[in-house]
Amino acid sequence: MTDSKNINNPVGQGGGQRKKLSRAERQNNGPHRNRDRQGAADQKAELVRKMREKARAAEEAGQAGDDTAQS
Repeated sequence: MTDSKNINNPVGQGGGQRKKLSRAERQNNGPHRNRDRQGAADQKAELVRKMREKARAAEEAGQAGDDTAQS
């Protein structure tokens, strides 16, 4: 095996330069996670909107039922 100048990076062992990671990326909070979180927030907003629509429809149906019962 050929020796390199750096004992931690012997030639032929798949060494090479690595991208400098930010503190957030080292903690696995990199830009990819931000996209995932945005996607999750979008899904949650859509779910909340659907739930509110269902609740509003049920409330309107309940009020309509009360009106017919009083007549």
